[in-house]
Amino acid sequence: MTMRPLLLSAAALCVAGCASMPATPATPATPANNPDAREWIQLFNGRDLTDWDIKFAHHDLGENYNDTFRVEDGLLKVRYDKWTAFNGEFGHLFYKKPFSYYVVAAEYRFVGNQVTGAGPSLAWAKRNNGIMIHGQSAESMGKDQDFPMSLEVQLLGGLSDGKPRPTGNLCTPGTNVHFGDKLITAHCTNSKSKTYDGDVWVRVEALVLGDSLIKHIVEGDTVLEYRKPEMGGGAANNMKPGVKVDGTPIRSGTISLQAETAPIDFRKVELLNLEGCTDPKALNYKRYFVKSDSAACRYAR
Repeated sequence: MTMRPLLLSAAALCVAGCASMPATPATPATPANNPDAREWIQLFNGRDLTDWDIKFAHHDLGENYNDTFRVEDGLLKVRYDKWTAFNGEFGHLFYKKPFSYYVVAAEYRFVGNQVTGAGPSLAWAKRNNGIMIHGQSAESMGKDQDFPMSLEVQLLGGLSDGKPRPTGNLCTPGTNVHFGDKLITAHCTNSKSKTYDGDVWVRVEALVLGDSLIKHIVEGDTVLEYRKPEMGGGAANNMKPGVKVDGTPIRSGTISLQAETAPIDFRKVELLNLEGCTDPKALNYKRYFVKSDSAACRYAR
């Protein structure tokens, strides 16, 4: 028995009636996932300070003292043109969300002169800034606290005096780290980067794998490597009691940018999250994830 007459009848009915039926919207196709395509999160959106919190020493959370952190011409800027003196008001700009496994990158340049009133005791802070990683939250800082307990990827500009001044160094306010199996308690450790004189753009990255491994990378070259960060040590003054428990491993934390007496521009601050869905069947699987988060997986319906 042939079905052709029935098919022809159905076609005839559609010719007569389908033209008057409302069209059914097409379901948007789900973009094909490329498991190797890196999805960088732009922490700085190029327009404003949305998703960032501000904390200056001796000032309340959220007060942008002297309009120091600002966005102009698509750049995130630290400026001291409205300052007439400096009395230890170190500032930090905190991203809203903590991370554990990630790559954070910043493209920066130093510009202009150190804040008025810095004095000889702050000569070390000329063309000096930092990306603070694995830090405490802005809310947990004391009102008079100068630096967050964190690991600082120190950014230094050359002083055009012929002396080496590497960038991508490590400083440890309220923390200690291990080089191999050796606990390092020195506050700052220089990297092996070259010196960048003048107002040049430099890209610095930090590869952070929980508390197992951290690398500082300058213009594509690994310049410093350490592991097992933990709470301990000094150089984070006026902390609230109980926040720092010496010896506690640091596996995650905040990311912040400094205002440390030196004008600086950031044209990019971005992050590649290395924690996510590791199931190849999921729509958002990425081969570069190194830490599994099964709750993040999304599947086709």
